[in-house]
Amino acid sequence: MSSIDSSHDVPAGEGSLARLAALPLFALAIFVSAFLLFSVQPLFTKMVLPVLGGTPAVWSVAMVFFQGVLLAGYGYAHLLNRYLDPRRAILVHLAMMATVFAIALPIALAPGWGRPPAEGEAFWLIGLFAASVGLPFFALAGNGPLLQAWFARTGHRDAADPYFLYGASNLGSFLALLSYPFVIEPLLPLKTQSAVWTASFAVLGGLIAVTAVILVSTIRAPAVAPSAVRAETSVAWAERLTWIGQAAVPSGLLVALTAHLSTDVAAVPLLWVLPLALFLLTFVLAFRDGGSGLHRLMVAAQPLMLVGVVFALVAGANIPWPLAAALHVGFFFVATMVCHGELYRRRPITTHLTEFYVMLSVGGVIGGVFASLAAPALFNSILEYPILVVAAVLCRPGMCEALGRLGWSRLVAAMAILAGLVGMQAVAGVTAKSLPVIGYIALMSAIAGVILISRQQPAAMLAGALVFFAMSQAPVMPAGTLARERSFFAVHEVQETPDGRGRLLVHGITVHGAERIRHPDGRLIDGRPEPASYYHRGGPFGDAIGALRATRQGRPLRVAAIGLGIGSLACYSEPGDAWTFLEIDPVVVRMARDTRLFQSLTRCAPEAPVVIGDGRLTLGDQAGRFDLIVVDAFSSDAIPVHLLTREAFAGYLGKLAPDGAILVHISNRNMDLSPVVAASAAAHGLTGGVRHGVAEGGMREAMTAPAIVAMVARDARHLGAVAGSPAWPPLAVPAGFQTWTDDYSNIIDPIMRRLRQP
Repeated sequence: MSSIDSSHDVPAGEGSLARLAALPLFALAIFVSAFLLFSVQPLFTKMVLPVLGGTPAVWSVAMVFFQGVLLAGYGYAHLLNRYLDPRRAILVHLAMMATVFAIALPIALAPGWGRPPAEGEAFWLIGLFAASVGLPFFALAGNGPLLQAWFARTGHRDAADPYFLYGASNLGSFLALLSYPFVIEPLLPLKTQSAVWTASFAVLGGLIAVTAVILVSTIRAPAVAPSAVRAETSVAWAERLTWIGQAAVPSGLLVALTAHLSTDVAAVPLLWVLPLALFLLTFVLAFRDGGSGLHRLMVAAQPLMLVGVVFALVAGANIPWPLAAALHVGFFFVATMVCHGELYRRRPITTHLTEFYVMLSVGGVIGGVFASLAAPALFNSILEYPILVVAAVLCRPGMCEALGRLGWSRLVAAMAILAGLVGMQAVAGVTAKSLPVIGYIALMSAIAGVILISRQQPAAMLAGALVFFAMSQAPVMPAGTLARERSFFAVHEVQETPDGRGRLLVHGITVHGAERIRHPDGRLIDGRPEPASYYHRGGPFGDAIGALRATRQGRPLRVAAIGLGIGSLACYSEPGDAWTFLEIDPVVVRMARDTRLFQSLTRCAPEAPVVIGDGRLTLGDQAGRFDLIVVDAFSSDAIPVHLLTREAFAGYLGKLAPDGAILVHISNRNMDLSPVVAASAAAHGLTGGVRHGVAEGGMREAMTAPAIVAMVARDARHLGAVAGSPAWPPLAVPAGFQTWTDDYSNIIDPIMRRLRQP
């Protein structure tokens, strides 16, 4: 293992003003570069929302893209540092920054990328990011390691071990991450953000030029010949692989945890910010002198946090989501601190500084690709998360040595036993959760005890984690689950209610549709199913559609519905109607049309076309105008902002009949979206109301769910009985509320309004 060695330090020689100024100026340049690097990610991702929506999958693919370009930037920095003397490297880097500024800024969507394909969205999205923001991000990506390598040549007293500057880099990233949703996004429209970012890029170029002047004026020759240094401090490939592995696991765990939290724990807006912020904070805490005590504390705490995350995975929705989130995030923080602490402990001398960061970036890409691109293709659930939890245990110090002492034969035998256990479970169709409650608790307690007792024995601790994984995460669908399929956008499950009378389409903790399949006496329901869940007859949807029909005096309706679910809305169709559904997720379409799972779409509107693609874009492709446009993409808390903006409503009006109406489903656990709809409607002179529908009996028993629905039209007369109804109070724009546009949105405001409600 190579590590920092002071035998090659250059004498301090702190006499010049340039050397005194080197540290603050280099640190500032690194900080600004990291801030711009991390602020451009949400800025451009927000630009993409009108094209592909705001699903968590978009964010995870964006993360993979940025990790890949970060690797390219680190490789570029390594090549400059290795093959060019500092003076030439300075000229090349400044020329590259100037070229990017001239040809690739300001940031904007690249022409020709206006619409995603129906399949292969992830790769299309990567291409869009590369064409639009790849060059600016690449120009920034190499600054961190390159500036650290330059600082190491200045002769400053801290130049022999400049890795602490990586903490300054991640501090800039950390502050950019937190300031964007809370400060930048609410205050600045996208065009202004892009302009400010471009100006800041130019300022950064000036800062880098100043650091280059300092480097040239203070540059010191190495104490020994470079060839001798390379020979004496050569890095073994085993060490490089260790760097890669210690970086890959936290990176993959970050993506997998974010998906798990937003899918299986709570669909809370901005919850994804917490793991990413902690991920960056771990670099700040780990990459500094004097952190060995904290590292030992994290290593000691990891077994306890592992027991906590085991409990959270086993208990699932049976514990409050804040507790579950705390257990998952707590383990993630400790495990990441262990990995990053090991990386800092294993850091090489400055001769290999840029190579070290290249290996870290390689690990980051591997982890991100596994969790974001490979896992959705390999698994039909968020299985990558428990896999990476176990991998984090593998990263504990001393684990490789402990496994080495066991020998290959014992390791192979243990893995064979584990594989056999999983295979028997899959064949038998049972898991540990199928055991009686007492037996299940006893088994999980025994595993937890093994993990805690063996905290000083890495191999035994790993065995406990693996047994838990095999017993609780085997590839067996829980009882009552009829189908499960994973798409680019989500993991979808079809579940049967405990009484066997209904079926649900579920994404994580959110029900996206329900259908009654049996009468109370157990007989199968023949004919058209009755609308259920949010769409039940006594709810806002039934009320609004009935009021609109009354204004038509028997004339059939032409309806466009953005969002399909299981097709429950189709059961409001009547003879002569023409319904069109617009759905972004092909898996949802397949499940809705599978008569073994659901009957609503095929029995109620078998001829209704289902157009795959983003609803805002595909609506504009439809011929003619519609009497009713239903925007129904809001049953989950992952809010597609681009469907609520002023420009979105302009598009709806362009396809709406003169006396037509728009229904917007805005049910949301954590946000009050009524002001958003009210402002966008008012911007076009629309009038309407909002109904907070209640449901008695609940989803699992009565197959009903509460819903919040807004209905707007050009004239109150087009709303029928809804206009003036006490159940439909008028939509009102709160004082000072700023209308959302494709260029501006403020997600914090609806969250705060929901929190202030009784």
